[in-house]
Amino acid sequence: QVQVVESGGGLVQAGGSLRLSCAASGSIFSINTIGWYRQAPGKQRELVADITRGRRTNYADSVKGRFTISRDNGKNTDTVYLQMNSLKAEDTAVYYCRAWSLNEYWGQGTQVTVSS
Repeated sequence: QVQVVESGGGLVQAGGSLRLSCAASGSIFSINTIGWYRQAPGKQRELVADITRGRRTNYADSVKGRFTISRDNGKNTDTVYLQMNSLKAEDTAVYYCRAWSLNEYWGQGTQVTVSS
């Protein structure tokens, strides 16, 4: 079993920055990829960025050049960070962390609100 906990959301003005953290703990040896997804009101959940245990990264086109995903592989906890710069109003959403390999585990989400 894997527990996933997000933190770091909040309210920021357009052009500002936020850093999200996702801590995956438990049977993390079973986890290869950890990613950030977001869901805005009335829209489907979408991939923002993900990173493998080997630190191979993947980004949505809408965030390339603005967001950076990174990962620390620990003994009992893997932590993934999402550094978000040059934030736009359209980045407003609930951001979820997903950890997966054969199984998938989701966090409870953290709200990011960008005021224009």
